[in-house]
Amino acid sequence: MAKRRDDPGRDILAGGLDEGLLHEVTELHPASLDGGGGDALAGLLARAAHAPIGMIHLVQGERLRRYGAHGLDPARSTPETPIEGTLAAIVAATGAPLVIDDLARDDRARTDRGAYLGHPMRDRNGGVLAVCCAADTEPRHWTAEETASVAQAALVGTLLITEQLARYEIDRQRGFLDAVLDSLHDGVIACDEQGRIAFVNERMRRLWGESGLPEHVWLEGLTDADGNPLHRDELGLFRALRGEDLVDNEVVLHGPDRRARHYLVDAHPIEGPGGRTVGAVQAVQDVTRRKRVERFRTCELAVTTALADAPSIEAAGPRVLEAVVSTLGWVHAELWLVDEAAGVVRSAARWSAPGWQSGIEVPVDLPYGVGLAGRAWQVGKPLWIRDVGRPQSLISPETAASGALHAALAVPVREGFETLGVLTVFADTVEDPEDELLALMSGIAAHIGQFVEKRLVEDLQRQLDRSKNEYLALVGHELRTPLTSISAYTELLLEADEKSLVADGPRLIKVIERNTNQLRDIINELMELSALDAGHADVNLTPMDLAEVVRESVAKVRAAVAGAPLVIDDELPERLVLPGDRKRLRQVVDNLLGNAIRYSPDGGRIGVTLRAAGRAAELAVSDSGLGVSDDEREKLFTGAYRTSRARDSAIPGTGLGMTLSRVVVSRHHGSIELVDHDGPGTTVLVRLPMEQR
Repeated sequence: MAKRRDDPGRDILAGGLDEGLLHEVTELHPASLDGGGGDALAGLLARAAHAPIGMIHLVQGERLRRYGAHGLDPARSTPETPIEGTLAAIVAATGAPLVIDDLARDDRARTDRGAYLGHPMRDRNGGVLAVCCAADTEPRHWTAEETASVAQAALVGTLLITEQLARYEIDRQRGFLDAVLDSLHDGVIACDEQGRIAFVNERMRRLWGESGLPEHVWLEGLTDADGNPLHRDELGLFRALRGEDLVDNEVVLHGPDRRARHYLVDAHPIEGPGGRTVGAVQAVQDVTRRKRVERFRTCELAVTTALADAPSIEAAGPRVLEAVVSTLGWVHAELWLVDEAAGVVRSAARWSAPGWQSGIEVPVDLPYGVGLAGRAWQVGKPLWIRDVGRPQSLISPETAASGALHAALAVPVREGFETLGVLTVFADTVEDPEDELLALMSGIAAHIGQFVEKRLVEDLQRQLDRSKNEYLALVGHELRTPLTSISAYTELLLEADEKSLVADGPRLIKVIERNTNQLRDIINELMELSALDAGHADVNLTPMDLAEVVRESVAKVRAAVAGAPLVIDDELPERLVLPGDRKRLRQVVDNLLGNAIRYSPDGGRIGVTLRAAGRAAELAVSDSGLGVSDDEREKLFTGAYRTSRARDSAIPGTGLGMTLSRVVVSRHHGSIELVDHDGPGTTVLVRLPMEQR
């Protein structure tokens, strides 16, 4: 079979001078084995053998990769070729030099021109690492000197390739180590024996900057766990360089924004031969979140303890706010409670950090939707303000400036779907919203909401127990009195003769009738009160004019006391429409006016005012009569309670009217209370919401 003739250089490649490079090197790191150095070595090889062509191929399994070439056109050669059928395969298989003076006379060659001198290049384990060769396009005799020169070139090439592969392996391992260290959650930094930074992983750069050490502005705020300032040479890395071993050493960095970040530092010296310290390594773990979680738990515990020991939210408020301010590191906090009837939130407690001079004037109340607390009540969700000093921040610029306040957070205090109050906190720095802090404050607000609701239930239970006792007392006294009179006068009628019946009968019958009516009124009021308390009696809230109802009641009372030394003044708007039950509210107004008249037996002046105050209507009925003592004010709206002055003055009544009024007002989502009154007498204030709840 005739041998194929082609370009001489290509023929030699086909004969076995195909080039290659180890796959793991060229694929993973193509520049690891320098092709320029390989070409230079191939040129030296060619010159040493007095040949026009020199080539070096790396053996990679079943393929050859070119490492260096001299005397060939790169455009007409390939960087990789199969090893099978090449002369390099013979050298690689035998591990011995291959000398061919005339390729045309050797059946192992696939070309009919040229000469070939190949030599193996072995690794340290004796395996064939590469094949180097000198070639000529014409037949020639290879001298012993040329053969020896190629052998020497193979040895030099082996050293060069081995060194480059070793350097690649070192770089590969270093890259692997860097990747591992960069994937760590802890920051790692190392220095040499002179204290020069030798390594900083990615996490360390994110924690403390590119240098791996705190920046200058941060370094000024570097302290230990007790707050003592630290200098640069007191960092764990440099202490380890001096021979110390540090484990869980806590440091705190106070940034320019005054926020503190907490770190745990482990640092150890690096020992070289003979135990000499040749450097140090430091690992840094950011434990700020862990510290914050611990503080948050402590805060929740303090809040829970304060609420558990307090008789009321007003008593617990300062301790709750103190725990919040201390935990957050903020400067001021306030607690507001919702008064739905008045349409306002009322200040229940406040707390400022010790040593912080706020100068803030906290209003007694804020209308619905006004101010930070009023707006949080309105929207029913937390409000975060980065800087209250900016326009339209819900806080007046004067208040923000006088108190040096910036960030503010308001969280509604809720129980179920009902908003019971608002918790507000303030910082003297600008702060961005934080989900963890919002979660903490929402949790504390929920604790407060449960406490307020629990106290309301307990108060209602106490009122119920007291009412039961008063009802029993009523049955035993108020019902017995008219029954006794009815029984006695009935007996007199039964025993009277005809003459006595004619003379005294009508008077006795009137006494029986009066006591019967009184008994009927007591029973009706008891049944009405019981039905309202139990929710069996309907309260139909529809738009109605309260001013008209009050005007009608005042006119009726004026007619009833005409001629008596009693003056009734009224100040009523033309209209005041709100959602209410006209019949029930007329009962309330009649009860209040009836009480004012009964408590003014010697005459005097009764005042009736009605006005709109924000989102609520306020009805005030005052008298200049006997008045109510401070310790009897709360009792006046429970059960069948009658004041001692009323009992001592023998003023008629069952004591159920005010209790019935309280229940009706409550069913309208309103409030009723006795308020301070100038001079003698009493003022009862009723607040009713003007919007449907």
